[in-house]
Amino acid sequence: MQKLIKWIDARLPIIDAYNKHLGQYYAPKNFNIWYFFGSLAMLVLVNQLVTGIWLTMSYNPSAEGAFASVEYIMRDVEWGWLLRYLHSTGASAFFVVVYLHMFRGLMYGSYQKPRELIWIFGMLIYLVLMAEAFMGYLLPWGQMSYWGAQVIVNLFGAIPVIGEDLSLWIRGDYLISGITLNRFFALHVIALPIVLLGLVVLHILALHEVGSNNPDGIDIKKNKDENGIPKDGIPFHPYYTVHDLLGVGVFLFIFCVVVFFFPEMGGLFLEKPNFEPANALKTPEHIAPVWYFTPFYAMLRAVTVDLFGLPAKFWGVVVMGAAIAILFVLPWLDRSPVRSIRYKGLPSKIALAVFAISFVILGYLGIMPATAGRTALAQLLTVLYFLYFILMPFYTRMETTKPVPERVTG
Repeated sequence: MQKLIKWIDARLPIIDAYNKHLGQYYAPKNFNIWYFFGSLAMLVLVNQLVTGIWLTMSYNPSAEGAFASVEYIMRDVEWGWLLRYLHSTGASAFFVVVYLHMFRGLMYGSYQKPRELIWIFGMLIYLVLMAEAFMGYLLPWGQMSYWGAQVIVNLFGAIPVIGEDLSLWIRGDYLISGITLNRFFALHVIALPIVLLGLVVLHILALHEVGSNNPDGIDIKKNKDENGIPKDGIPFHPYYTVHDLLGVGVFLFIFCVVVFFFPEMGGLFLEKPNFEPANALKTPEHIAPVWYFTPFYAMLRAVTVDLFGLPAKFWGVVVMGAAIAILFVLPWLDRSPVRSIRYKGLPSKIALAVFAISFVILGYLGIMPATAGRTALAQLLTVLYFLYFILMPFYTRMETTKPVPERVTG
């Protein structure tokens, strides 16, 4: 067996890769609960891939058969109901985990030098994940799937000059139809997962090249012993592989409770109109995207004024796009000499808290029907969302920070 391993390793460096990324990859010894979410994101990704593969075996990607095939999976395929619920709940769990993972990055400055590329790859993963979820949302071919996709695709029509042609190109037809369903299915099960997996690999490679951040924001590679091993680091395997099993156990317990007892989550994960077949002649009373898109949908609806001869719908699309695009330049907006929120000043702490609260409330407003009061609140929260980034170069540079210890504090 050892000879076989040596023979393979001489041609494919498996042992070297294992040592570099697990056995001899030294991670900070003070990881806390916020560092569970990276491994949990990998777990949910595997769940989505495996359950997705099995679901495609019984799914019919056509306007005539899509809804009926989902019902067939739920009622007649052995354990089909479980596969479908694992996949639908997994989609929401993916975004819960990713949002918490991103929030940890904001708290501990995991986007600052030299980890800018890690953050950019992470944001690209988030962007592809949103596209993947949107494509998959149409596939059940229910009422909310159909009309939600109709609303989102039509937003591209607000772009001057090319908007209508762009919407037509995305749909492949003048309305959401079987052609749209078929191309979304192809993108959802083949193209986007390949891109997503490639970005995940790049994200991990970039992370292991510069090393993991920690709650203190200290670079452990700068403090090594005579053997070149970081004094504040421990091997990722077996310490953090075992450590992450605790997070996996707790997550799976909560995940299974939702899957077996609350798979619809009161209409958040699976909306009630989606249990009706898509009908182009019957519009649901209230159309809203699934919950993980609603903060940006609330920003879109918050824009109600025409400017420079362009309609409010166009500026809403611009604001929605800018809300995601501005995250990409975050590493260059933060001018603080320290990384972690532990050592930043009061302005940074208040700004992050206001940002997080604004994002959550915007998510709620995006689910609810629009009223004058809700629109006004969404406008205020949208401004607060952008001010977090726009003012960051100023308050991070001017605030008084605490001294950062030379060694991690645990």
